[in-house]
Amino acid sequence: MATPTLDTGHVGLNVTDLARSIAFYTRVFELDVIAEQPAGERQFAFLGREGRPVVTLWQQSTGEFPAALPGLHHLAFQAPDIAAVRRAEATLRELGATLVYEGVVPHGEGASSGGVFFTDPDGIRLEIYALTGADGTPAPTPAVPTCGFF
Repeated sequence: MATPTLDTGHVGLNVTDLARSIAFYTRVFELDVIAEQPAGERQFAFLGREGRPVVTLWQQSTGEFPAALPGLHHLAFQAPDIAAVRRAEATLRELGATLVYEGVVPHGEGASSGGVFFTDPDGIRLEIYALTGADGTPAPTPAVPTCGFF
C-alpha cells in the first residue's frame, strides 16, 4: 500500500516573548489569531487563515534560535507573485526586521523564483518567495541555492 500524500498541517515554533511574536507573525504573514493563551505558565497562540492553523507559537524557550545545531533550517512561505514578496519586504523594513540579503533575490544564478530572507525576533530563519519574477538580480550565493546558505 502506498503512503498517502501528506500536506503540512502547521509549524510549531518556540518563542521567548509570545506577544512580540504574535505581533510579528500576524503583521508579516497576515495571519489571524485563531486561539491563544497569553497568560500563565503555558502560553501559546495558534495563527492561521480561515480557522486553519498555519503557525503555532509556544512561549517556552530562552535565548536565540541556534542555527548551528541540527533542526529547523528555515521556514518558507510561498506568495502568489513577486509583488506580494515586495510588499512583505516593505513590511519587514518598517518593523526593523533583520534581512539576510539586500532585498528580494533569486533562489540561484539565473533563477526566476526568489524571495526575501529574514529572521524573526528570536532569530528563526524565514523566507517569503514567489515562483517567478526575481530574475534580473544576481544571486547572493553563486553556484548554490540562496535559501540553503543563510
